[in-house]
Amino acid sequence: MDHWRILFVSTLLGVVTQLGWAQQTEPILPQLNRVEWTYTTQQMVISNTEITAEGWDTLASIRFWKSIMQLEPELSILNVAKTRQILEKVDSKPWLKQDDATKEAYRDSLRQYYCLDNDARIFLTTGKSDFYNFEKALPAIDRGVAVFIHEQTDPWYAQSILLIESPGRLEKSPVGALGSFQLMRGVARQMGLTVNKYQDDRKDFDKSAVGAARLLRTICIPETRKLLDRHQISYCEDDLWFRLLVLHVYHAGAANVSGVLKVIDPDEGGMQLIQTLWVTESGRFRNASQNYSQVALASLLCLEELIARRCIDVCDYPTIPVAVPPVKPPETDENTLATE
Repeated sequence: MDHWRILFVSTLLGVVTQLGWAQQTEPILPQLNRVEWTYTTQQMVISNTEITAEGWDTLASIRFWKSIMQLEPELSILNVAKTRQILEKVDSKPWLKQDDATKEAYRDSLRQYYCLDNDARIFLTTGKSDFYNFEKALPAIDRGVAVFIHEQTDPWYAQSILLIESPGRLEKSPVGALGSFQLMRGVARQMGLTVNKYQDDRKDFDKSAVGAARLLRTICIPETRKLLDRHQISYCEDDLWFRLLVLHVYHAGAANVSGVLKVIDPDEGGMQLIQTLWVTESGRFRNASQNYSQVALASLLCLEELIARRCIDVCDYPTIPVAVPPVKPPETDENTLATE
C-alpha cells in the first residue's frame, strides 16, 4: 500500500532537522543524526469512512460497544449476550444491590417484552468512558501512524490497536502484555526489543510501535494470508474485513484463529465471516477474542465522531519522515503467536 487517507485534526509532527535515512532491505532501520520535533495542536489520524459505507455501524454489536465506550461507569447496559442487543440502561449501584432472584425476575420481564427465548442470557455491562478516552489517545495515534508508515506497515493497524489497547495510557494486562501496543514479553524480544529485569522497551512508545509494526508485517499479515489461502478465500488486503481478521491474529494468535476458522469452515470472506467469528468459540478463542474487532470498529466510529468536530484537512500522504529509535533486527518465526 502506497497511500493512506490522512486526516489532520485540529501541521503534523512539525519540523524535522538533520535527518537521513539509509536505504536497506527489510528490516528497515533508520540511521539518525539529530532530530528536533515541534508539536502543534494538530494530530494525524487515518480515515475510516468504509465502516459506515459498508454498514458495519448498523450492526447491533457495534452499536452496543460504541454505547459502552461513551457511557459513564456509574451506568450499565442490560444486553443480550449472543447479539449484544441493547435492552435497557440502568444505574449500576442500585442494580448490584438487588438479590439474584430480583435480578432474574427483571431479566424475565425483558425476555417477554423483547420476545426473546426463555433461556436467552442477558448481561449487565458497565460503562467504560473513563477507560476509552479518545481525546488523550490522539497524540499517540499521530506518532504511531508515522512510525508504522516508516516501517512500511499499514498505519490503519497502529490507529486501531492504540484505540483498543489502553488508549492514552500505559497498562499491563493480566496475561503480561505491556505497553501501548500490548506486546507479550517473548514476542517483543523476537521483534528486536530488549526486555529483561533491567530494561523493558515495551514501555518506550516508539520502540513498542516498531515492534508491533514488525509483528504485523512479518507474522500477522502473512499468517492471515495463509489462513485464507488454506480455505481458498479470495481477499484484498485493503478490505476492512481482512484488516479485522488480521487484528484477531494479532490479539489471539494465528493458531487460535486457525482453530475457529476450522469450526466455521468458510467459503468466502467479507462481513459475514467476521460476524460469524464473533459468535464462534474454539479452544482459547473465546469472549475476549470474539470482542476484539467489535471493539476496534466501535472505537474507530467514536474516533470518527471526534475528528468530525475537529478535522481541518484531508490528504493522501504517501510517506512521512519520522525518527525511530534503533532496534535490532527481529529474528522472525512465522509460527510465533501474538500471545505466549
